[in-house]
Amino acid sequence: MPVAAVYVGVGARRGVPAAEVLELIEQTLAEAETETETEAGAAGPPRPSALVTVEAKASEPGLLEAAARLGVPLRSYGADALSRVAVPAGSSAAALASVGTPAVAEAAALLAAGPGAVLAVGKRKSARATCAVAYGPA
Repeated sequence: MPVAAVYVGVGARRGVPAAEVLELIEQTLAEAETETETEAGAAGPPRPSALVTVEAKASEPGLLEAAARLGVPLRSYGADALSRVAVPAGSSAAALASVGTPAVAEAAALLAAGPGAVLAVGKRKSARATCAVAYGPA
């Protein structure tokens, strides 16, 4: 399935190490459809266009390092914008209390992917991070 862009939404607890974030992203992308077309036209795992999170976590060192290692930007949205995005995983009381929105990973991925976005992989969790993958329309 050709896609225009792949967005990885990430949420994290304070102090999450980049290695944990990267491992979760790798596992989540492996779940995504692996028959996406890369820039070279070869089939393979999707390559993220950006990592996306809530503004309150945009300066989290583990997220910044993960984005830098992947060679993609870390983009962020305000809690108000994320709270208006309907997500299949439902709401998280912990996220709402911590950053002011009931969903981070799925909401951020879907919002970044724009109208017509497809949630390729719903929220996945590690001990201190969450991750979801959305495709923007081709």
